[in-house]
Amino acid sequence: MKTKTGTLFLVPAPLDFGCDTTAPLQDALPDSTLQTAARLTHWVCENAKSTRAYLKRIDALHPLAAPLQQQQITELPREVHKKGDHGDKGSAPFDARPLLAAALAGHDIGLVSEAGMPAVADPGSSVVRAAHDLSIRVVPLVGPVSLLLALAASGLNGQNFAFVGYLPQDAQERTQRIKELEGLALKTGQTQLFIETPYRNAALWQALVQALQPHTRLALASGLTLPEARIQSQLVRQWRQQPAAPDNRTPVVFALGR
Repeated sequence: MKTKTGTLFLVPAPLDFGCDTTAPLQDALPDSTLQTAARLTHWVCENAKSTRAYLKRIDALHPLAAPLQQQQITELPREVHKKGDHGDKGSAPFDARPLLAAALAGHDIGLVSEAGMPAVADPGSSVVRAAHDLSIRVVPLVGPVSLLLALAASGLNGQNFAFVGYLPQDAQERTQRIKELEGLALKTGQTQLFIETPYRNAALWQALVQALQPHTRLALASGLTLPEARIQSQLVRQWRQQPAAPDNRTPVVFALGR
């Protein structure tokens, strides 16, 4: 008798990873999502340590189907973090099919990142792609997606937008990229969304305020879903009058447009 194939569940994580405070899980995630996560025992993740911490929080609300020590947790290779899932930085696309052996053996698998929805602004799309190639059912669970929360709260165009990932670290290249994105946004009306490693937040913010045109709208969103969330959207000329850079600890979503 053929074994029934398991399902790949895309499990959102709370957005408080890396923040000074955390919010109760039930305030950010539906109970149905937490219940589904609690019954899973096989995981593919961005970081095993943060996944165990997340499962410990879930266990406090819904007992895990297997003790934390018995959870089967597999990390995506570091190369996937550095070069992406799709070979867009000169490497070959990552073949994640071996990571789904448990699903082919009949086990449901959870895919999880450190914060938000896996495979969106985080590694994991290769796992989803492999699941489709192997005819494994894919089910995204409901939970917070920082990019969409930030976009909705920015007042920028939510009908036409793009997420462009990280901007260059080199100051000259970063300024050039900022101006390219601004030109596209002003010409087409397409909102440009991007993120940065928290310790470089202030440097990116300074570059944005200096390089953008005065009438361009610039928004930032940090600490989303937390009581101390900061969401501000102003014209660059207004930011220049009261430059308030984000801190270097909290993840931020940046957006610019008209």
